[in-house]
Amino acid sequence: MKKNMSMDISNISYENLKTQIGELLKKGREQAGRAINTILVQTYWQIGRYIIEFEQKGKEKAGYGEELLKNLSKDLTLTYGKGFSRSNLTYMRKIFLAFPKSETLSHKLSWSHYFEILKADTDLELKFYTKQCELENWSVRELRRQMKSMLFHRLALSKDKEGILNLSNRGIDIDQPADIIKDPYVLEFLSIPQEHQYLEGELEDKLIQNLQKFLLELGKGFAFIGRQYKISIGNRHFFVDLVFYHRILKCFVLIDLKRGEIEHNDIGKMNLYLNYFRKEEFTEGDNEPIGIVLGAYKDQILVEYATDSITNQLFVSKYQLYLPDKNMLADELEKLLGENE
Repeated sequence: MKKNMSMDISNISYENLKTQIGELLKKGREQAGRAINTILVQTYWQIGRYIIEFEQKGKEKAGYGEELLKNLSKDLTLTYGKGFSRSNLTYMRKIFLAFPKSETLSHKLSWSHYFEILKADTDLELKFYTKQCELENWSVRELRRQMKSMLFHRLALSKDKEGILNLSNRGIDIDQPADIIKDPYVLEFLSIPQEHQYLEGELEDKLIQNLQKFLLELGKGFAFIGRQYKISIGNRHFFVDLVFYHRILKCFVLIDLKRGEIEHNDIGKMNLYLNYFRKEEFTEGDNEPIGIVLGAYKDQILVEYATDSITNQLFVSKYQLYLPDKNMLADELEKLLGENE
């Protein structure tokens, strides 16, 4: 009896011990990693400060400033090793200029995050990506993708000046269905050539194959439920292309994909799906479902007439298979900000 009890204690207690040690090590390593990142960012910020103060004290010309970074890079690398390329020193200088108060630096972001964020063209854009990285815990790779896809500009162009400033200072606030909508959605990660004559089923297949990237494009809070979700009404069957659940808004999100231009009957069909979900799939705690008809083209006037008097949360958006034109979006945003002054 004693022997068996000893074996039980050994098996259970030993496994618990290993688990506890493992969790402690994981937590400790994460904390150590965050501490190292914080110290590195603070150190680079301080180096940037020293460089700016040296320049201001000497009142040197910009041309000499470039020579200064070149000489510093050479001398610091010889003395301290890697990490002091002219590019890195340029961004150390930039981080001090962008965040003149060190307490405004985020402890959640690494130097690699800041290196990417500092490539933003405007202060509004820089603030947005800093805040959004914190809110959504983007990896550096995810951050690069969102900046390339011009996420800030795509969201800002649907807002007034006050909305743009709020977006920049607070990131994406998800309080209502319209807050999760983008127009356009950028699906360049599917690698479908622009001229390729693809079918809707092929588009859906590729989105499922690249679900993680699609969820990143959709934004925070989306959980995948299923594809070709069957709806039975009487003896007829319908299929919703993609169904998600939004954890923040606490509602189903239905997406219907269209290869070409969105027609009025596509909007009517989505309205049917939403009515069904509201009556048949609704459970306690759920909010009204959201429908997104997503097509390559849309006629804005047709959309306005087709959605008029629809009480459901139904949105019509475009998608594109290539990255947006950065200069065009920047010009549109600058024009919008100018009009709202």
